[in-house]
Amino acid sequence: MLCAVGAHSAALWFRGGDTPAGAYDDAEDFSRHDVIRFAAKQRLYGVPAWMDVGRDDPFKQADVAMAHELRAHGESVRPQIHGGGHSGWSGRMGEYLRFYARACG
Repeated sequence: MLCAVGAHSAALWFRGGDTPAGAYDDAEDFSRHDVIRFAAKQRLYGVPAWMDVGRDDPFKQADVAMAHELRAHGESVRPQIHGGGHSGWSGRMGEYLRFYARACG
């Protein structure tokens, strides 16, 4: 059983062609492992969730899309947008640990 879910500057892509070389075998492999499409079919069943991404993170658009897909299914996930790029999450580790400690009690 899960007690909390987090995505901190998650590295998500809309298309297989946008991924780094070797990340997927081919377009079919990407399609089988499309995380955003997968999220569109999921429910968190009230599990507390935290999503955040940097304003200048190249994954920001995909991270926000993931949150939108989850909200479309009734989840209360709202991405928090912070200053900085993809590595900005490391400076918020204390916030994350407090969130997980409260959620998982």
